[in-house]
Amino acid sequence: SSGINAEWPLRPVVGMIPGSSLLLENELYHLKFNKGANVYLECKFDMLHVVSMALSAAFGVWYLMKKHWLANNIFGLAFSVNGIEMISLGSVKNGCILLSLLFFYDIFWVFGTEVMVEVAKNLDAPIKVVFPMDFIEKGIFGGNFAMLGLGDIVLPGVFIALLLRYDVSKGENSNLYFYAGFAAYILGLAITIGILTIFNAAQPALLYLVPTCVGIPLLISLIKGEFNSLIAYNEETKEEEKADEKKEE
Repeated sequence: SSGINAEWPLRPVVGMIPGSSLLLENELYHLKFNKGANVYLECKFDMLHVVSMALSAAFGVWYLMKKHWLANNIFGLAFSVNGIEMISLGSVKNGCILLSLLFFYDIFWVFGTEVMVEVAKNLDAPIKVVFPMDFIEKGIFGGNFAMLGLGDIVLPGVFIALLLRYDVSKGENSNLYFYAGFAAYILGLAITIGILTIFNAAQPALLYLVPTCVGIPLLISLIKGEFNSLIAYNEETKEEEKADEKKEE
């Protein structure tokens, strides 16, 4: 037998719409295909899944018919949200190591070869977020696009999500490191766009995002005297501690 949870790319986006949880039923529905005792397919879904699926299908048709950059971006951002939700780095130390390695990886593949740039330009799929640099002149019909790969959203995003978990684990009712990481991402992205505009050449976004997203939270932890605590944070250990506490209760 096999079980499938109906998760659609736009579900996180629909879930963020104010009032969506009140307007849509949260009752869970079951769709099962079986022959006798053998269950071949089982789906569990609620009305939010159904609405998300309908919107995904509509945007999918729009994207396939028009290949419009707005449709591309909607799917790309939805995939990014899902990626950030599903991927876990485990510890801040792992995140720092991974992003540091990707820092050099991105520099090599963008400056050292033309492979990554050519793939991003020629692969017609929502693997990137694009924005027309001639938007002021031509609006949404512009054609001179700047591109940001989904990896440049998801990978720093996963690290920033880990910072939020660290904030919560401290129990101080403060999300300082999350907000610092979020602001650092905006700063790194602004620097990337600025350099791209000045030199009019492809830029490895992680060259600017990694130093800001990793460096600024670490700098704040040094100032607050929490560097060792931040680096040592491991969400798997925290989950094990919570499980042990429940067993003791």
